[in-house]
Amino acid sequence: MSKNLVIKHNALINASYRLNLAEQRLILLSIVEARRMRAKITAMDKVTVSADIYAKAFGTTRQASYMALKEACENLFNREYGYTEILDKGARMVRSRWVSEIAYNEQQATVDLIFAPSIVPYITNLEQQFTSYDLEQVAELNSKYAVRLYEIMIAWKNNGKTNQISIKDLRDRLGLLDGEYTAIHNFKARVLDASINEINTKTTITLSYEQHKQGRKVTGFTFAFERKVSQSSAQITAQQTKQTANINLDNLTDQERDIIAQKNAYA
Repeated sequence: MSKNLVIKHNALINASYRLNLAEQRLILLSIVEARRMRAKITAMDKVTVSADIYAKAFGTTRQASYMALKEACENLFNREYGYTEILDKGARMVRSRWVSEIAYNEQQATVDLIFAPSIVPYITNLEQQFTSYDLEQVAELNSKYAVRLYEIMIAWKNNGKTNQISIKDLRDRLGLLDGEYTAIHNFKARVLDASINEINTKTTITLSYEQHKQGRKVTGFTFAFERKVSQSSAQITAQQTKQTANINLDNLTDQERDIIAQKNAYA
């Protein structure tokens, strides 16, 4: 298992919140560091993230990491997230902070934070619904929208496609303000298409979408994605196909011919 595995409860994956790129990266690193702690983290435990850790994870200079962590500290305490919790009777609209305490150490270039009590179970008690992925998958993404879109998509990794997501729901999950990219062509070009292009270029999935309309108005999207075949795997498959193509089938038994036919069908 990867040491840099990020695990989030699906309530957080599907939550709506507005974090900039540095703040998202700090949260992700904090989740990774929290999982490295031997005991289950509580609302009293301090998690420390250094500029060196940040630089190594996201391929930035130490100075850039120093500035990113300092920037993230300035606003993260006031950031909120929200989600809907479905109950047997009705639903709860939940809003909470990410952290209950955060501090920046100027000399050590480190951030110390304590997760808010309400968020701790969604990071540590993951026996039920959760989404996991390697931090390296989003390390090269430079758009806050691309990071969030990747998380939303990877929660559907067992299906390879999503249900229809309304524009309002998608905008909320991506953290757009009411006045941002309100025209559909701007939303698609500046947020959706730009994020998908970055995801397809820099991660191990290829993502596409289909838009849905009511009349002439776009009302939502469905997304489909697949994992890229690594070059080594593709080369092995091509080599195996070539080898079987050169076999004289007349010298084989019926069972051996069936096996080769099945292999070629899936190649």
